[in-house]
Amino acid sequence: MKARIHITLKPGVLDPQGKAVHHALAGLGFDGIEDVRQGKYIEVDLAEPDKDKAHAKLDEMCRKLLANTVIENYTITFD
Repeated sequence: MKARIHITLKPGVLDPQGKAVHHALAGLGFDGIEDVRQGKYIEVDLAEPDKDKAHAKLDEMCRKLLANTVIENYTITFD
């Protein structure tokens, strides 16, 4: 089972990488961009046929390693 994990900074957390991308895009002439936030995208292929068990495993992976839950949110989706 393939899962997709999107990790983003929580609202209000400063995003220096997003600001750098925003500045670079403006420097390239892209106008009208109000804000840029950068995150992480991770694909995990699990040998777990039960979707609930797979979600529980992925949730634990996110909480223990993949996401810093103090400053990041994450969502888990399946194909």
